[in-house]
Amino acid sequence: MKRLPDSELDIMIAIWKLGTKATRMEIEGALSNSGEWSATTILSLLSRLEKKGFVKVEKNGKQNIYEALISQENYLQEESKSVLEKMYNNSITNFMVALYSGKKPSKKQLNELQDLIDGFKEEN
Repeated sequence: MKRLPDSELDIMIAIWKLGTKATRMEIEGALSNSGEWSATTILSLLSRLEKKGFVKVEKNGKQNIYEALISQENYLQEESKSVLEKMYNNSITNFMVALYSGKKPSKKQLNELQDLIDGFKEEN
């Protein structure tokens, strides 16, 4: 799976947020910075996403309906794995040190991490 540029990722996040098939206008409304996007820019980005296999387009009269083909969970999983491998030498410890460098995680965050670790230990 290819890493998306920020502009295309913004479009995908809007589609995922809608959680269903959507028109360009609905996607535009779901964009966090919608005032900064022209209709032609959004259509161009949607066309790129279709070519990359991230969205499917259906005609409904004069409107195009867009649907995500890649789930947000799958994209995040692949992106996270790639960052971990490339930037942190596949080390969760190196990642955590970088993430919390200069500040301590909260007790709640530490408890959540411990619960995650305990869950992985039980599975093994």
